[in-house]
Amino acid sequence: MDDAATPDPDAGRPPRRGHDLYDADADGADDSRIVRPYTRTRGRTRSARNDLPLEALVSAVPGATDPVATSERRGILKLAGESMLSIAELSAHLSLPLGVIRVVVGDLADQGLVTVHTGSASSANPANDLKVLESVLDGISAL
Repeated sequence: MDDAATPDPDAGRPPRRGHDLYDADADGADDSRIVRPYTRTRGRTRSARNDLPLEALVSAVPGATDPVATSERRGILKLAGESMLSIAELSAHLSLPLGVIRVVVGDLADQGLVTVHTGSASSANPANDLKVLESVLDGISAL
């Protein structure tokens, strides 16, 4: 069969988000479709910070340089350096599974390259959450 007659399966599709972040290879090959997610995290499914919620916001530390610099790490640092994004948003922008993003962000945070911003300090203690809810109910009742 002639190559000219073979339709392009990607024709008409919008470009993938974050696609340009994967072109780190010297030959320009896009390895994002053939590399299994667990190889991107060296087989790990958790990092030291395995409690990262999907809504946790990530920002890059200004001037931090990454000695490892894989495509995932570069992508996270680039996006988090432009604006604060959640774990879920990073996953969507880079077209990577949430588990991979959690592990890589945990590694970057452990190395001081990103800052992870979770909810308020009260969310760390369920007793504080109860106090907040009670005060909200008291305020509503006072209306």
